[in-house]
Amino acid sequence: MATTTKTTSRQSGHILADWRPEDPQFWASQGKAIATRNLWISIPNLLMAFSVWMVWSVVVAKMPAIGFDFSVGERFWLAALPGLSGATLRIFYSFMIPIFGGRKWTALSTASLLLPALGIGYAIQDPGTSYTTFLILALFCGFGGGNFASSMANIAYFYPKKVKGQALAMNAGLGNLGVSVMQFVVPLVITMGVFGALGGEPQQLSTGGQLYLQNAAFIWVPFLIVGTIAAWFGMNDIADAKASLGDQLSILKRRQNWIMCILYTGTFGSFIGYSAGFPLLMRTQFPDVNVLQYAFLGPLVGALSRAATGWISDKFGGGRVTFWVFLGMILSVFGVLQFLPSGAGVADGNFWGFFACFMALFFLTGVGNASTFQMIPSIMKQEIPRLLPSLDATQMQRTIERESAAIIAFTSAIAAYGAFFIPKAYGTSISMTGAPHGALWGFLVFYVVCSVITWIVYSRKGAPVPC
Repeated sequence: MATTTKTTSRQSGHILADWRPEDPQFWASQGKAIATRNLWISIPNLLMAFSVWMVWSVVVAKMPAIGFDFSVGERFWLAALPGLSGATLRIFYSFMIPIFGGRKWTALSTASLLLPALGIGYAIQDPGTSYTTFLILALFCGFGGGNFASSMANIAYFYPKKVKGQALAMNAGLGNLGVSVMQFVVPLVITMGVFGALGGEPQQLSTGGQLYLQNAAFIWVPFLIVGTIAAWFGMNDIADAKASLGDQLSILKRRQNWIMCILYTGTFGSFIGYSAGFPLLMRTQFPDVNVLQYAFLGPLVGALSRAATGWISDKFGGGRVTFWVFLGMILSVFGVLQFLPSGAGVADGNFWGFFACFMALFFLTGVGNASTFQMIPSIMKQEIPRLLPSLDATQMQRTIERESAAIIAFTSAIAAYGAFFIPKAYGTSISMTGAPHGALWGFLVFYVVCSVITWIVYSRKGAPVPC
């Protein structure tokens, strides 16, 4: 069978006509090597997607220095719109892999990021660029946010259940690292002429210095080109992963899909929302601290913990790990509240206590991101036989894989709205009460709800869907 599979795959070009990751012999002989190759091409492409998605969080902070006199509110919308468009695009991207194929869609979606990268790079050099143009470019950055849904759905098809949690955690965790990489790299490259004459002239600062703000976007262009080529020539499409949009929309009728949307909003929604709002929260609450020295550490901790802890859920069960993660997040948010200025018992605030609690919160979001995604294939492996008992064994397995991948992608779409709503909650709380405490108490209550749902449905003894 192994020889036949190799021949079929070779004759079909990049299409894997026979893909059986749950077959131990097939997996050991060739499946693992193919899956690993696709994973290691997927990861850097996803990292770049996150970098482009979140690049406005740095660009808007530097725009006044080079002559763009947009108001604070206008710059807030430039930073917020990629979160809104990225989350919305994820809903559509959720269904693209079975329609186009993982190889084709990864190449196309990575290439699409060249539009905002080149657009921002050129627009930022022209002081006459209209605000409307920047708004459109901010919306285009949402392409990067959308990529996550399709990337995760694609990788889910390649791995057997026993290691799927770790594979998804690696793809997502190292992909999430793009936020931290961007926040670390961009402040460095905008200070130098990386591309020489090709990159354009520097912007003159009122202080007498120079800034190459276009490099915040241009720096990703050569890597995006390489990533697109690598995906097109190095990845695979799985023949059995093909499905119509109608077939995939069946997940909207699955109760478990909507429950997991809530839980993943609690984990990934928190990660991406805290990543977007952490620098601003530090700046407003601790104005004497140079927040740019520390802002990238939160996303870094969250991304690495996601990549490194997927095995924990594979070993102990995603539901059990997720339950304990939410308990830890409740305690961490409560700790943040204690160390904020005017918080209970700390009149002037304590930055290092605040920072430590937030690092714990970022770490836990990473662990929870991995554990919730590990839960989904396990849940559907129990649910599909119950819901569709008339399917034969082959149809059953294909339906489980298809719906698991679609739910993974769809939940990521819903959760991504955290990139907008968490910073917005901070702003609303501060404008109404003068402090962010109200928003944080709201997050804490939400984590309580998530922990109760996880315990009742998945992790308690006798749970209806144990995992």
